[in-house]
Amino acid sequence: MLLSRGVRRMDVALERLDRERILAGLTATARAGVSRLETYSVLDSTNRYLLAGAQDDWPSGAVCLAEQQTAGRGRQGRSWLTPFGASLAYSLLWRFAAPPEALSGLSLATGVAVARVLREIGVSEVGLKWPNDVWWRGRKLGGILLESGGVAGDFYVVAGVGLNLALPRQDAAVIDQPWVDLQEIPGTEPVSRNRLAAALISELVETFSEFQQGGFADLATEWAQFDQVAGRQVSLHLPNATVTGIARGVDATGALLLETAGGGIRPCIGGEIRLRIIAP
Repeated sequence: MLLSRGVRRMDVALERLDRERILAGLTATARAGVSRLETYSVLDSTNRYLLAGAQDDWPSGAVCLAEQQTAGRGRQGRSWLTPFGASLAYSLLWRFAAPPEALSGLSLATGVAVARVLREIGVSEVGLKWPNDVWWRGRKLGGILLESGGVAGDFYVVAGVGLNLALPRQDAAVIDQPWVDLQEIPGTEPVSRNRLAAALISELVETFSEFQQGGFADLATEWAQFDQVAGRQVSLHLPNATVTGIARGVDATGALLLETAGGGIRPCIGGEIRLRIIAP
């Protein structure tokens, strides 16, 4: 999906979210898959909002965006900075007939969807850090949080995505890791914030539709194109231990393949694992 070049890069941060423009920008496939789309000026968390909707039996394909989140979250309870109008914060509710164990790798699939769109608008060095970070030249550009509930046969996932567009420097001073926003990246095409939102939602809806059919196995090769961890020495902080080794990509389930000191390969799945890169 080609995006408009009619807006200056600074306008990405200033253009307010517009529900009708976002709906109009969706692909035909996404339009058929989106059951409702809501935008808010301020919300505690788009994920939390859709989780409540899921418990009220909202159908698959509900989407929520917010100009600002007051309680945005990342993995393992971390907060996610969302100043007003300075990012894209959105979530998608999707219901799966498959059992929860069949959805392994869905977080990675979400990352692939985001990376596809960013590459299309000129972020040529976009990368993914297993299992849920969007990177550019080793700096965090965005993050992904998947939360779920329900039972087998009626299992739902809320996929939340936060993408830095033009963070005010005074607000971003509290971020405790290297970061970047879209405005700072050279070579990116000027893009309407609403068109970017439509492109990201469309790609995510289409990716989830495909995931229902083939799981992560069909996306593993594409993930490798964005993988920023493969071949690097890493430490994995598990709930009860820390292990180190060389990352050797991921398998068909989305598990990180860790080459240990003894030369064996250990698959490690996401969840409560934290990954730190030790060396190039």
